[in-house]
Amino acid sequence: MARLIALCLTAGAAIALAGSPKLATDEPVGDLETVATFDGPMPTGVTVSHKGRIFVNFPRWGDKVDFTVAEVKDGKAVAYPSEDFNKLDKDRPGERLVSVQSVVIDPDDRLWILDTGSIEMGPVLPGGAKLVGVDLKTDKVFATIDFPKDVALEKSYLNDVRFDLRQGKAGVAYLTDSSAEGPNGIVVVDLATKKSWRRLHDHPSTKADKKFQPVVEGRPLLERPGEGKSRHMTMGSDGIAISSDGKHLYYCPLCSRRLYRVAT
Repeated sequence: MARLIALCLTAGAAIALAGSPKLATDEPVGDLETVATFDGPMPTGVTVSHKGRIFVNFPRWGDKVDFTVAEVKDGKAVAYPSEDFNKLDKDRPGERLVSVQSVVIDPDDRLWILDTGSIEMGPVLPGGAKLVGVDLKTDKVFATIDFPKDVALEKSYLNDVRFDLRQGKAGVAYLTDSSAEGPNGIVVVDLATKKSWRRLHDHPSTKADKKFQPVVEGRPLLERPGEGKSRHMTMGSDGIAISSDGKHLYYCPLCSRRLYRVAT
């Protein structure tokens, strides 16, 4: 009887498995290839041009950063668009790159550099927060869009950017403000007029979830200062994307389990 039951159970399990969808596996799709390795400062952004040029950025978060934007050539990071433009000058933050969080190629194959204007996530240097466009055909800056004080606030941290060139005369850019201390929101830029404004300013959907507790490799992920108590992370609107028809903008706080959508 025991053997009969075992055979029935085995047959039943086989039938159940045959009718069940296949479980996900960890087998790679295609062949992985090392393009570049970084042993110094931490990169936070990478973008690839339509012709295969690779660009990365290194924010000034405490590591020694010789250049905050680079092009990867033969596996090595080279200052871009020039070493001089990457030299930090606190007396002229509007004329040089301060600390870049994101680099993005737009649909017209132009490189856009999002400069937070903030060193080690501190207060924004006056005139330092900006969006810089580089023509990849000439490797020259063709546009610098400065953000006024009522757009890039003192405690803002402009994080990421997406472009829709179908709107207006020259297109529109959408940026997330992920500040851990100041108001969060979405920044909208008219690329033709270079005017910018804030939307969803400090709206709950752009804020961190105070109860959000991520667990990474079995350990609670918290802000752990050298002195003082650990605390929950408070980074707001971070991830951002535009729908294929350009009618909706998707965004999410870094410290949240929710994804939001709003009509453009």
